[in-house]
Amino acid sequence: MRRIDYVEPLVMLATVVQWLVLATITGVVVGMGTSLFLHVLFFLTDESISVPFWLQLLLLPLGGLINGLMLYYGYRANAGGLKDSMLAAVYEQGGKMPFKTVLIKPVAAIVTLACGGSAGKEGPCSHIGATLASAIGHSLKLNAELRKRLVACGVSAGFAGVFGTPIGGAIYGVEVLAIGRIRHDFLLPAIVAGVTAFQVSKILGIPYEYFHIPVLPEFSELLFIKTVLIGMICGMAARVFVDLTHGATRLFLHVRTRFGVWPPLMPVLGGCVLAALIFVIPTKYLGLSLPLMNQALAGESMPYMGFLWKSLLVAITLGSGFYGGIVTPQFVIGAVTGNAFAHLFGISPELGAAVGLVAVVASASNTPLAAILMGVELFGGTVGTAYVAGAAIAAYLIIGHRSVYPDQRLAYAKSSWMSIRPDLPVGQEKAHLSYGLLKWWKRRR
Repeated sequence: MRRIDYVEPLVMLATVVQWLVLATITGVVVGMGTSLFLHVLFFLTDESISVPFWLQLLLLPLGGLINGLMLYYGYRANAGGLKDSMLAAVYEQGGKMPFKTVLIKPVAAIVTLACGGSAGKEGPCSHIGATLASAIGHSLKLNAELRKRLVACGVSAGFAGVFGTPIGGAIYGVEVLAIGRIRHDFLLPAIVAGVTAFQVSKILGIPYEYFHIPVLPEFSELLFIKTVLIGMICGMAARVFVDLTHGATRLFLHVRTRFGVWPPLMPVLGGCVLAALIFVIPTKYLGLSLPLMNQALAGESMPYMGFLWKSLLVAITLGSGFYGGIVTPQFVIGAVTGNAFAHLFGISPELGAAVGLVAVVASASNTPLAAILMGVELFGGTVGTAYVAGAAIAAYLIIGHRSVYPDQRLAYAKSSWMSIRPDLPVGQEKAHLSYGLLKWWKRRR
């Protein structure tokens, strides 16, 4: 036998032990960091949730001003020139993140949500996770490849800790790196870090909410097809959400460039637009909108246009320069959309909301496997994995080659009829019709 046949089991054992240690340390540190952030966030958002309407009108532009000044001046401390992005850390910076700016995004997100900006809570947690993991890698003098895996660990731990989905959140942190490809060598570190962060967060008193969906009958092909149709509708809703978010970003950038607006004032403009919109859009679409999601999952009737109102407010909030997460809004948009359209197919609104929630996360973030696992963890498996999976994959295909993360890499095209240049950011590369399809089309003409 070759020498490697004797050595390989020892190397693999050492690899498992290595990541059990490193990922556990990362999970503990990230769990503590995200728990502190979430406790502060919940306290301030609970205090601001019932503010009078006139005060809400003032808080939105004020929150924009604080965000603008904090992000503008805070990032001047980033003398090293490293990008403050998890995807950039993995693909461009050898697992390095700027540590001096670790608090800027979490504090800005707290201001955004406490003042009524429509965004999510997971972005700061993934940012905290990635930055702390990068710092751990730097202090242990790990090489670039190990640091990259550790950063992915930190992101997974952040997602797992914020949503209470240790497996789905861990897979999300790995799957989000590239469309159509998963780094399997990242999985063990991510899952260990995710489970550890989740347990630490529970010990530190972070509340998690899981949902009860009425028990379903035995598997039905007809019901499966109906949930796939709901998934397709949610995929289209996710496409609107992604296009609105990127469109608003381009619009505010054009206004800033065209009129020479000082950058910190752009979120103030966004806050003024939000204040004007809540004269016609209910204020329940501001902030995290978790009560709205809970109502949809409880079966309360949702409006057809609910997904558009939430998408519009999120697009203006983030596009104008407020900072916040972008996954929690996907939960809300999915639950509202699935609930609203469920009755068209004879599906209970609770089931429609559950599969819709999973479908929008699967499509807007291009993370179908993570979304399916999140669905199983959030709903206790009672929804039926097959129904969740069918809706998630259908939505993932319907949205096409779009993403809420413009830096997300395109590894493979979603259809054999399309072609892409692999490993380019989705914001730079557009899918094209494949040569074979074009050749067939020319023959037909």
